Amino acid sequence: MEILTEVDDEIVEAFERLLPQLSQTAQRLDREALAQLASTESTTVLLARSSGKIVGTLSLVMFPIPSGLRARVEDVVVDEAARGQGIAATLIEEAKTRATAAGARTLDLTSRASRTAANRLYERLEFRARESRVYRFASTE
Repeated sequence: MEILTEVDDEIVEAFERLLPQLSQTAQRLDREALAQLASTESTTVLLARSSGKIVGTLSLVMFPIPSGLRARVEDVVVDEAARGQGIAATLIEEAKTRATAAGARTLDLTSRASRTAANRLYERLEFRARESRVYRFASTE
């Protein structure tokens, strides 16, 4: 497990390979965008390797609000070729450890209902579904 701190060709290649597996609409991240992400204080980007190659990533976002420090897991993706090896579970457990150590009151994540394997994993890792609705505002460009 590593934290993204510096961007090199390997990092750029990994995100070029992994990001489309997460979202077909996500914009490509160039070196500058990745460097900005790596330097953002509220976000910790975790990297997982298998046989020396980056095969997974997770973004842990922590932010203080009046009700306390909160944390969110975002953009979990494991390379298709590396799925089923426990990499996502390892990434999530590391996020749980880091959020807890930082004093976060909660650690949230969202997942589409159609992602049955991912939802089983989250429940196995002690996340519980909440009675809530997620609302989204998407500004138009």
